[in-house]
Parts: sequence; structure tokens; C-alpha cells
Amino acid sequence: MKKTLFGLLLLGTTLFAEVTHVQATPKFITETKLKIIDIRTEGEWIQTGVIRGSHLITFFDERGNYDIETFLSQLDNVVTKGEKFALICRTGSRTRMISNFLGQKMNYDVVNLQGGLMKLFREGFQPEFYTPNQKK
Repeated sequence: MKKTLFGLLLLGTTLFAEVTHVQATPKFITETKLKIIDIRTEGEWIQTGVIRGSHLITFFDERGNYDIETFLSQLDNVVTKGEKFALICRTGSRTRMISNFLGQKMNYDVVNLQGGLMKLFREGFQPEFYTPNQKK
């Protein structure tokens, strides 16, 4: 039920969201000055690696649960309101929902990296290995 309500909330925000949607490309990753927030799970970071210098803040856990207050608290330790930043996940599905929520409901200036890490990998992007002490 909790997931359904959150899904409906996020679906409703997509109609009015003021979010920038950009294709995830190796060039964008290497040339951007924006902070990149990787919202995947630790298991995903271990499996595929991470973008060098990205900030690792999980939104959904391995069971699909989430804690918005904890996520926002961790996010606020990395970015300030009005500071533009980018979100990335595995394929872009989670970041689409979360960036719309953050942009419309929470007034963050967020870039959704469409296609996620999988798109980057298909285009030859080489991540760095994840180590647990890397989480920022």
C-alpha cells in the first residue's frame, strides 16, 4: 500500500514537474560540473561499480522500501536548495520518479540522467570499483 501511494504521488508530480531530463552519456559524466547522486542500492554499486566522485545515497532498499526523510537528510548534506545536481540509477526508471518528486514537490533543481548506468556502459563508460568506505 505504501508503495502504491508513493507511486501515485510521483505519477501526479510528473504532470507539473520542472525537471531537466538529459541523456546519460560518457561525455556528460566527464564534463559536468554538477554533483551526481547515485541512488542505487549498495548491492548494485558492488555489482557494477560507480561513477568516480559521485555521491552514493540509496533511495529504495533491496526490498523496494524507502525512507523519504532519511534520503532528504542525506541529500541535504550533499547539495543545497537551488544548487543543480544530477540523479542516476541503473536504467533511469527510479531517477525519473524521484527527480520529478524532488523538483516539483521539494523545489530542488535536479537533472534526471535518462538511461542510467546501463546506457553509459553500452557507450563504453568505465566505472570505478565500489568499496564500502566510498559512500559519501
